[in-house]
Amino acid sequence: MSMQKTYSWGDSRRFNSYSGYFKRKFGGRVQKLTIDAGFTCPNRDGTIAVGGCTYCNNDAFNPSYCNPAKSITQQIEEGIEFHTVRYRRAERYLAYFQAYSNTHAPLEHLKKLYSEALAYPKVIGLVIGTRPDCIDEEKLDYFQQLAEQYYITIEYGVESCYNRTLEFVNRGHTFEQAVWAIEQTHKRGIGVGAHIIFGLPGESIPDMLAEADTLSQLPLHTIKFHQLQIFRNTVMETQYQEHPEMFNLFTKENYFRFLVDFIERLNPNFVVERFTGEAPPRYLAVPGWGKYRTDQLMAMFEKMLAERDTWQGKFYGSGV
Repeated sequence: MSMQKTYSWGDSRRFNSYSGYFKRKFGGRVQKLTIDAGFTCPNRDGTIAVGGCTYCNNDAFNPSYCNPAKSITQQIEEGIEFHTVRYRRAERYLAYFQAYSNTHAPLEHLKKLYSEALAYPKVIGLVIGTRPDCIDEEKLDYFQQLAEQYYITIEYGVESCYNRTLEFVNRGHTFEQAVWAIEQTHKRGIGVGAHIIFGLPGESIPDMLAEADTLSQLPLHTIKFHQLQIFRNTVMETQYQEHPEMFNLFTKENYFRFLVDFIERLNPNFVVERFTGEAPPRYLAVPGWGKYRTDQLMAMFEKMLAERDTWQGKFYGSGV
């Protein structure tokens, strides 16, 4: 009888999965509850720019129960009910502050919101989505204190390692700012994540593969990847209509082939939370990959990893 291989992260899946990490850390399922706390973005409200990132339509990612008119407590309660209906019940939850930039406010306001979430029974921590230019030493000191009692991760929208790309999509910050935020967060013992988009205009396959090497040198704990999707009512939709030759959108098959090559080069210590983005078809200006859910796409990806007998970090540090 052949023995099933166990990889360096402690299980038999061919990548360091988010669900596997929580099972090892907490001994069971932990469910994230998405919250819209009514934040905006410095790239929208004039703090640094207006108009936002060219690809952004945040409504495409918010679950139906998320509404900033509701209290944090109400959104948590409705989130638990939502996930209980769709999935098996979790015993512990993380409050996921997702919509827009969730540190873009004075610290006293942040404390009220996060304290309300952490006061809810069975909420054991926070995942906070924000931008690298919406964090500072004072806020990091506060999160460091929280991290001594709770599970805390700050997830930064990095999107690309190339400043030319960040400028083109009107991101409003540089890659160097992202590196600073990641390093300062890690230094304080706070979990730190990054979000990357694959397929942004002007980036070739070699460009994107090289990001695996760049990102692998950062002190990241979690990482998310999404394929570029062009949403309705965005600047990028207009750009696509006027200059479709600028875009080379991934097909499902090409994306998975690219991902396998990418994941082979990625630091095996990184916990990979997502490989694909999923949004309701009504938001898409360009049709997506059909009616595949994230779990179905994940099964296809893992099948390709098995067929190539490869895994996360197989060539990490080898210069391949």
